[in-house]
Amino acid sequence: MGLLGVRRGASLWRIALICLSIWGADAQTAAGTKPTYIWQTGPWGRCMGSDCGPGGSQSRAVWCAHAEGWTTLHTNCDQSERPENQQSCFRVCDWHKDLYDWQLGAWNQCVPVSMRSAGVQRPIVCTRGEEGIQTREVGCVLKADGEPAEDAICEYFEPKPRLEQACLIPCPRDCVVSEFSPWTQCSKSCGIGLQNRIRFVLAPPLFGGSACPNLTEFQTCQPGFCEGEESLYSLRVGPWGLCSVPVSRQARQAEKTPREEGSPSKESEKSSKEGDKPSREGDKPSKGGDKQSREGVKVSSEGEKPSREGDKQRKEGEKRSKDGDKLSKDGQKPPRPNRKLGRANRKPDRPSRQADRPKRQKKVKNKEKKEKMREKVRERLRERGKVKDPETRELIKKKRNKNRQNRPGGKFWDLTVGYQTREVSCVHKSGNVEALSLCSQDSLPVTFQACVMTKDCDVTEWSEWSACSKECYDPNGPIGERTRSRKVSQFPIDGGADCPELQEKEPCTPQGEGVPPCIVYSWKSTEWTECRIDVLLSQQDRRRGNQTGLCGGGIQTREAYCVQSTTDTPPNLGAIRSKEALRPMDSNLCLGIPPNTTQLCHISCPVECEVSAWSAWGPCTFENCQDQAAKKGFKLRKRRISNEPTGGTGNCPHLVEAIPCEEPSCYDWLVLRLEDCTPDNERECGPGTQIPQVQCVNSDGEFVERQLCRDAILPMPTLCEVPCPKDCALSPWTSWTLCSNTCSGKNTEGKQTRARSILAYNAGEGGLQCPNISALQEVRTCNDHPCTVYHWQTGPWGQCIEDASIPATNVSAARTRGDDASCSVGMQTRKVICVRVNVGQVPPKKCPESLRPDTVRPCLLPCKRDCIVTPYSDWSVCPATCRTGGNTKKKQFRKRIVIQSPANGGQDCPEVLNQERECESPSVCQGFRWKIHKWRRCQLVPWSVRQDSVGALETCGPGLQIRAVSCRKQDGGQADVEACLQFSSSMPPLTQLCQLPCQETCQLSLWSKFSSCSVDCVGVRTRKRTLVGKSKKRDQCKNSQVFPLSETQYCPCNKYNAQPVGNWSDCVLPEGGRLEGSLGMKVQGDIKECGQGYRFQAMVCYDQDNRIVETSRCNSHGYIEEACIIPCPSDCKLSEWSNWSRCSKSCGSGVKVRSKWLREKPYNGGRPCPKLDHVNQAQVYEVVPCLSDCGQYIWVSEPWSVWKVSNVDLKENCGEGVQTRKVRCMLNTIDGPSEQVEDYLCDPEEMPHGARNSRLPCPEDCVLSDWGVWSPCPLPCGGNSSRERTASPLRQPGEGKQCPPSEETELCKLNSNCFHYSYNITDWSTCQLSERAVCGNGIKTRMLDCVRSDGKSVDLKFCKELGLDRKWQMNASCVVECPVNCQLSDWSPWSECTRSCGLAGKLWRRRTVTQVPQGDGRPCPPQMEQWKPCLVKPCYSWRYGAWSDCKSEGARCGDGLRFRNVSCFVSDGSGLQDSSLVEDELCGDLEPSVDGDSNIVLQESCTVPCPGECYLTDWTRWSLCQLSCVGRDDLGFGSVQVRSRAVVAQDPENLLQCPEQELEARPCTEGQCLEYKWRTGSWRASSRQVWCQRSDGLNVTGGCPMTTMPMSDRSCDPPCSKPRSLCTEAGVCGCEEGYTEVMTSDGVLDQCTVIPVLEIPTAGDNRADVKTIRGFNPTLPEASSPGRGGRTWFLQPFGPDGKLKTWVYGVAAGAFVLLVFIISMTYLACKKPKKPQRRQMNNRLKPLTLAYDGDADM
Repeated sequence: MGLLGVRRGASLWRIALICLSIWGADAQTAAGTKPTYIWQTGPWGRCMGSDCGPGGSQSRAVWCAHAEGWTTLHTNCDQSERPENQQSCFRVCDWHKDLYDWQLGAWNQCVPVSMRSAGVQRPIVCTRGEEGIQTREVGCVLKADGEPAEDAICEYFEPKPRLEQACLIPCPRDCVVSEFSPWTQCSKSCGIGLQNRIRFVLAPPLFGGSACPNLTEFQTCQPGFCEGEESLYSLRVGPWGLCSVPVSRQARQAEKTPREEGSPSKESEKSSKEGDKPSREGDKPSKGGDKQSREGVKVSSEGEKPSREGDKQRKEGEKRSKDGDKLSKDGQKPPRPNRKLGRANRKPDRPSRQADRPKRQKKVKNKEKKEKMREKVRERLRERGKVKDPETRELIKKKRNKNRQNRPGGKFWDLTVGYQTREVSCVHKSGNVEALSLCSQDSLPVTFQACVMTKDCDVTEWSEWSACSKECYDPNGPIGERTRSRKVSQFPIDGGADCPELQEKEPCTPQGEGVPPCIVYSWKSTEWTECRIDVLLSQQDRRRGNQTGLCGGGIQTREAYCVQSTTDTPPNLGAIRSKEALRPMDSNLCLGIPPNTTQLCHISCPVECEVSAWSAWGPCTFENCQDQAAKKGFKLRKRRISNEPTGGTGNCPHLVEAIPCEEPSCYDWLVLRLEDCTPDNERECGPGTQIPQVQCVNSDGEFVERQLCRDAILPMPTLCEVPCPKDCALSPWTSWTLCSNTCSGKNTEGKQTRARSILAYNAGEGGLQCPNISALQEVRTCNDHPCTVYHWQTGPWGQCIEDASIPATNVSAARTRGDDASCSVGMQTRKVICVRVNVGQVPPKKCPESLRPDTVRPCLLPCKRDCIVTPYSDWSVCPATCRTGGNTKKKQFRKRIVIQSPANGGQDCPEVLNQERECESPSVCQGFRWKIHKWRRCQLVPWSVRQDSVGALETCGPGLQIRAVSCRKQDGGQADVEACLQFSSSMPPLTQLCQLPCQETCQLSLWSKFSSCSVDCVGVRTRKRTLVGKSKKRDQCKNSQVFPLSETQYCPCNKYNAQPVGNWSDCVLPEGGRLEGSLGMKVQGDIKECGQGYRFQAMVCYDQDNRIVETSRCNSHGYIEEACIIPCPSDCKLSEWSNWSRCSKSCGSGVKVRSKWLREKPYNGGRPCPKLDHVNQAQVYEVVPCLSDCGQYIWVSEPWSVWKVSNVDLKENCGEGVQTRKVRCMLNTIDGPSEQVEDYLCDPEEMPHGARNSRLPCPEDCVLSDWGVWSPCPLPCGGNSSRERTASPLRQPGEGKQCPPSEETELCKLNSNCFHYSYNITDWSTCQLSERAVCGNGIKTRMLDCVRSDGKSVDLKFCKELGLDRKWQMNASCVVECPVNCQLSDWSPWSECTRSCGLAGKLWRRRTVTQVPQGDGRPCPPQMEQWKPCLVKPCYSWRYGAWSDCKSEGARCGDGLRFRNVSCFVSDGSGLQDSSLVEDELCGDLEPSVDGDSNIVLQESCTVPCPGECYLTDWTRWSLCQLSCVGRDDLGFGSVQVRSRAVVAQDPENLLQCPEQELEARPCTEGQCLEYKWRTGSWRASSRQVWCQRSDGLNVTGGCPMTTMPMSDRSCDPPCSKPRSLCTEAGVCGCEEGYTEVMTSDGVLDQCTVIPVLEIPTAGDNRADVKTIRGFNPTLPEASSPGRGGRTWFLQPFGPDGKLKTWVYGVAAGAFVLLVFIISMTYLACKKPKKPQRRQMNNRLKPLTLAYDGDADM
């Protein structure tokens, strides 16, 4: 067998090798036959075609390519395999977008990435979750039928949606449960029972987490042995069955025959079946009512109607089968769901029934007698009805209908009183149902009770739509609405289906031809008030106290009001001049945005007149050259207007001044220059003459024709001399200096001087002698006219008055110009006088008459403007008085608005603009209330149902009674029930349980109210009740112990104390803070914001039990009021302007600055300071350009002095010498240099030399004049350019002598004698306003400088002469932001209290900003809302008490009821204080509701478990709403909460019959992130406790990951047996505290030794106190415990010989060095440093240095 196996294996290997070789050969063949040329294709092109849809075609490129990739001929490829290059396609058009769309499938399950990717490993520990991918199907479909289409169609319009997306697979969350509760008591008092302990679920298992563990644990218990036999059976009652209508009498009578024939079992079975089956016929209610009470038939609004179908009743009964029935508001018990009565308890108690048979027969006879009497009465009534006429019958019918409506429920309720039964059974402890006879009990529980048949709500059909609430057509306005309603025909009874909505609304707009257009309301506004200007902080100047002349930017206000606008409105009605303005309406009627009530404005600033400087005095001329007969002459000087003023030239000062003079002339000759001196007789030297060149000029200096000067004296030639070689050579005369005085008087005389100097002396006696020094200077008089200056002075223009001389045509012409401000032309006059300067008024003849200004001019008279007010608005609506409040009478108001203020003498505005009056009659609030009617008779279960029960012959016991409810208005009038359902409280109950007293029952009245107490804490108060009916005669009812008729209690001892509560409110100013402007115009935003106000604190009142009560009990009005102060805002205060600084440049353009300094900071919301300049501490500064004339200060040099020859040979008076002269800096004016100034004001570089060394020519030497000015260097400088200057010969040389060169040349060098010039632009100045302007439009300027190439500023003429381009703009407009104060609205009325009761209620009022502040305006106050406390009111509320124990009536177990009460509680609403129980009367005004639920439930069904039964507990409360979080981060899977039911067992034998525990979870909102962490206890031996704890401190089971669970057991192997050893957390042996480990070489603990201690002896004690230094644990006691005797180390300073050891000396030396070091460092640290030398303070410190504290935000 083994050999055969080997042979078979060898043959298999051979077959495999053969197959492999064949496969390799085929592969080689295939590789060898691979084609060399293959077809390749390109992408398909665009679908083309003429029609849209599937008829298109598309093509692609097809080519043949070599296997290596290059393209070749088509013939090289196999033609049979050639791919198609065309195919049909779907041509997409734009309209296909409406036919096709992407169809998106649902996302599939999230698949982990590790399952899709082979290389990705799944994480071992899950933290946040596992990353996954989910896919979906996406396809293009036809919208109509969803048929698939090509994706290319949809891709044409929209890209294909994504097919995959990332997802997160959350980590599994295990179930989390709480800790176990304590063990319950034993389920049995004797014998073997069970104890239970349970826990509840805190978090459900999620995302595949482990399921919840068992919530219950059991353990057996045995309190003791049972003495008797254990009770095995218990009587159990079932739930109440469906409410059923009793069987009708006809049906019972029809069943009597078979019952009498001896088939009681069938009859009873049949009756039991029909007991729950409603009759289809129903009984008519009898007039008597006794039958009603006995038979329990239906009580409906129409007595003739039969009961409803059985199917519907069965359906209604099913609706009533609920677990818990709810009580209505007064706590009555509604019927309960039932089951049919079991046969076991339907067997009648035969002996008792036979004993009661005679009584029953007697009653039947009495009943028959009564029935016969009733039948007779009916016959009489029928006879009477036949006699009456139809009208009477109609009245009777209406009365009957009305009576039916007043029956229980009226026409809206179909109340049917029925009965319901329940089953009673006997149960064994094992759960099996046994015979009733096994349950020993005296009497069986009641198995029937009265009930009301459940009815669903039934409504009528919808009514027709009402008319539209809007009766006019307005396409732009709000739309109206229309309603329709339906009424309730049957209200829900006893838990039936609720009523649907009874009213529907829909928007509507009336349309049609007859619909009138709606009244349109629009906004109108008054005229703007005058522009009001607030002064800038930088312009607050003490000298500007009167601000009436301020100009520039400001703010103006107006009032907006709503008016009714119609098509009949005249077009000019909106204009101010319209006399009939529109009536103001309610502002809410205008829907648009109201116009702005504030705007910025501008007052044009007056332009002041600016004049130029005076010109020089002109020549003496006639007053009028055309009339020279007067022979009166004047010298005039003039100035011109450089800036035109606003009010015309009349506001300028005088422009001409005159001086009387003699010999006037209108024309004169002007000497232009003198020609060169020409010697007489054509000689070369000697005396000669100079001929003047003249021109005829007029009095203004203008050139005129020469013939006009024919009467003037022509200047004569002047004598001169050309010096000969031996003559004295003199320089030419200098120019005449300026006149020393402008006029001549007694003490003053004008003079002019000129001078010349000696250039060379004469040669002995041969030449002309040089003159003496006095002849070198000449003086002449000038300005010899007297100093009496006259000018015309004008007064201001008078008021514009009417001018009767102007014709009416001119007036109409003035009006047609469209100038609204003028209505006619008037006349203005002014006074003109002649004034002598420094003297006063003189006669007019002293002034030139031709220059006299005008005294009369025309003017435009302004129009009168009357005040225009609107008509009074409508009276405001009287407020409703139904709201809570006092008896103060309400008022209504109306107003009118000033839309134009009077001006120019127009009619004034009326004084009264607002009117008020008391409301005529208080308005009544429409309200509705429920009216309840009397309770009907108590109805018992029908006789047919209870006839077999004990005591059925007596008509008594529990029953049900019903009543009617109707709706009334507040005034008592009838109203529809729907109104009460909508506007009133919940409907009162219609049924209640009742008790018909039996013969043996004692009946008592209700308790009366307690009598009143006259004084608290003194006496008693009582209440009483009485016996009713036959109970008064029964002896057992007179037992006061059982039935007390009075109760007494002490009068309450009420003591109250008041105390403040809460914070103080805001400081509230008294009302009326807003100012009213004149003429009724509102001054917007001017609100009193500071001053004395009041703040409030609430008072709360408590009684002696610390319960909050009304504040009136403490004789308090509810508040503490305290005066308070709101500090007024203080604005930033600055100093006055400093003086202007000197111009920053002495030549050219510069700047000058002035500044203000901070005097006081703003506080309390005052106007802020401008931005602080940190450089020079200036708060505000102004920079203006200034121009320093480069010729303003000039050097003036006197003539050269006489030569001082320095050689020895003085006979010739020639040779080297020195000349000197004085050089002074003078102020240059229009009249020339006027006064000497400091030298530093002139340019030192241009200062002329005060001395010169030169050679004085000797006699017969050539004498040249002074050198002329250098010629200008050609520009640009550089290269070989040069400049020249020349001198002219004044004296020719003698024989043999020559003149020196008269020309001099030098090279031009840049910045030495040759300069380039360029313009330099300065920075912009600050915005310059007019003198009285505070803000608004201004001008900023800059200036041009002419700068030399060496950087020096020079006169502009240098740049102008070069013709440089001036492309800059020197002036630009600018704006200074106007200061606009914050404008606020009025305070709103106080709001309603934020809380209806309690301590924390607040009243709020708010205001808004109507104008934000701008510039330096006062900022808005931070407080835009204010609050004050509300009156403290107690918070009353209804609250449930605890549920009572579940009780099953008459049985040991089964279905029962549990009850609770609702009581009135009071609290302060803060939630910090527990509520206190108070009398229910205090909650009488509250709507009955608990925690917002008006459906008060005072009883509910429950189950009493039978002994031995295993059951489920009640549902736990819903757990906390918990999110799925990791590290406090929400993972986004929502939040969940859970509740559970645990199992409770009572008998060990029934554990297998226990139900499963239950768990419910639901999503929730506002979840919390809760974390779970392991907690550990301390080690005890080798174990410790380990538990899981939630982040809120709750210990739980589950939730913590098991992978991170700490170790709870740490047993060591081998065990730790050494003394003082223990097993550590690491699982190895260690030592106890205070001991250290000694290990063996292989790392095993050898022994535990005590930690060494250091003992140091002290002086004075030979034994030395031991001070232990514990390094391991300093808290252990010093005394070593027995067994710790290890080695001890001692520091002994003395040796065995008694001498100190060497180390002691070393320690002492080290201590000494350390002590010296510490003392040295202490000295250096405490040494006072030298005071640094103070720098000398700059004398020019700014005053703000002491005031500024570094606030940069001012």
